[in-house]
Amino acid sequence: MPVIEIRDLSYRYPDGEEPVLRDVNVRIASEHIVGILGQSGSGKTTLLNCLARFLAPTAGAILLDGRDIGSLSEREYRRNVGVVFQRLNLFPHMTVLENLVLAPVKSLGASPRRARREAREMLERLSIGELADRYPSQISGGQAQRVAIARALALQPRYLLLDEPTSALDAQTTGEFGVWLRELRHDICFIIVTHDLPFAEQVATQGIFLSEGRVRAAGPVAEIIDQASAPSPAGA
Repeated sequence: MPVIEIRDLSYRYPDGEEPVLRDVNVRIASEHIVGILGQSGSGKTTLLNCLARFLAPTAGAILLDGRDIGSLSEREYRRNVGVVFQRLNLFPHMTVLENLVLAPVKSLGASPRRARREAREMLERLSIGELADRYPSQISGGQAQRVAIARALALQPRYLLLDEPTSALDAQTTGEFGVWLRELRHDICFIIVTHDLPFAEQVATQGIFLSEGRVRAAGPVAEIIDQASAPSPAGA
C-alpha cells in the first residue's frame, strides 16, 4: 500500500524568527482523502508546499514508500505526486484539450497523438468531454477545477495535492465538486488544504488539524472537525 510519512518535520522561513511548522509527524495512506485543516496562519499551506517539494524542510523528512522525497528525481516525484494550485494556472491561450496534452508530451515523452487520445478519454471519464475544445475563459469555475484536476491526473500520480479547491466556488458547485472527488477516491489519494469545514466533512475520510504549526489532531475527519472549528490564534 503506497504511503507518505512525515517525520519530525519543521520549517522556518529564511527571514522568520519562529518555525512555521514544528515537529510534524503524520502518516498518509493512499486509500484515503485527507483534509489538512486549521485556521489562517496555522501552517497548512506551508505543509502542502513541503509535500509538493516547493519548500525543503528545515528539519525532518518526508518519505514516499520509505524513500526521502528529496532523493527522487523530478520526473519520478511528479509521476507520484501532483499539485493543483488555488489559482489553477490553466494556460489561457490553450484549449482544455491542449492544456491536458502538454505535460504528458513535455514531461513523459508521450507522442502527441497518444497524449490527445488519452486526454480525450480522461475528459470523457470525468464527464467533461464536451469542454475539450473550449478555452479556460469559456468555462465556469467548477468546470475549471475539474479541468485542472484532469490535467494533473494525465500524469497518473498516486497522490494529488489540492490547495483550497473550493475558494472560488459557490455552495452548489462545491457540493457537486465534493461528490465528484469522492467518486475518484479509489483511483487516487487526494490531500486537500481547506478552511471549508463542511466541504472537508463531506469529502475527507481522514483529517490533520494544525494549529500554530503543530499537529493537534489526526485521524477520522469526523472526530477532529470540532477541534478544527474552535478559534485558534494565528501563527506564522
